[in-house]
Amino acid sequence: MPTPKNKRKFALWLYPETLDKIGQLYTADDCRSKSEFIEKAVRFYIDHLTAEDQRSMLPNAMLSAMKSIVAESDNRICRLLFKMAVELAVTMNVVAANSDIGDITLERLKGECVKEVKRLNGNFTFRDANDWQKG
Repeated sequence: MPTPKNKRKFALWLYPETLDKIGQLYTADDCRSKSEFIEKAVRFYIDHLTAEDQRSMLPNAMLSAMKSIVAESDNRICRLLFKMAVELAVTMNVVAANSDIGDITLERLKGECVKEVKRLNGNFTFRDANDWQKG
């Protein structure tokens, strides 16, 4: 950062509302003066305009933390989906062992189930299946 000796003074024209906002916010941003606040704002805007990759606007630590959160969430969802798939496989095998359903009937049932699940936007419950089977 340049020293105050290297700074140059020049006229700056601002709307009164902008100047009022600067007066309200410069201390909240830990700036010692309105000039320092304006300098930081201009530097930020220059960085924004000249950034080749918009991700550079976020600190690397924040990007790393966000990636970790997403990765952990992804892992958790995958583990839960695996557990659900195992439970569903067990359920299907129990039902198949105790049912005598032909291939044509099974294909028709699958088509109807796809329609029903779409209609309910994926929120298909056992009660829905029971009501559907009873007509």
